[in-house]
Amino acid sequence: MDKARYFVAVITLVTVPPALALWYAIHPFAGFWRAFGARWTYVILGLPALGLGWLLWTRSSWLLGRDLGQSWWLAGLSVVAVGGGIWIQRQRRKYLTQKILVGVPELSKTDKGRLLTEGIYARVRNPRYIEFMTYVLAYVAFANYSGTWIVWLLGWPGIHLVVILEERELRDRFGQEYIDYCRRVPRYLPRRS
Repeated sequence: MDKARYFVAVITLVTVPPALALWYAIHPFAGFWRAFGARWTYVILGLPALGLGWLLWTRSSWLLGRDLGQSWWLAGLSVVAVGGGIWIQRQRRKYLTQKILVGVPELSKTDKGRLLTEGIYARVRNPRYIEFMTYVLAYVAFANYSGTWIVWLLGWPGIHLVVILEERELRDRFGQEYIDYCRRVPRYLPRRS
């Protein structure tokens, strides 16, 4: 079990920061990246993201920090978080296709996509980011290393800033339709019906 926990800790440490960095490189500069299109944007930005992942991997034994030990309580939390992540993912996948997920509409010169406002998107505006952080919680709770807890804690303000940047881009793309949607639907926590 200790080897599995260590493996999950390293994977979390090596993948979460580069994923956030990639979102930061795309969302504030979507207009710039449209000139390259989605494929070339990911080729260009993928290399530094892989480099960051490699750097984190080479420093992972230090960055992981202390092994806080196996905890059956946290393992249970991990199972609950995986279940929550799967539930959100199933709801989200009905509307957020793989094409939209990887940013084709925001990086396309011609396909601006459509505003998602139905299903889970009628309850919260950012289920994908909630799903992401729920899965990260599952990995972190299972692994239980101090460094991965820091990644998860710093991930929340990191994700929030990504959301702010993405919302600016969506306002530019969809205008008043998006502004009205924001008035009706909360960012993260659904309102009581």
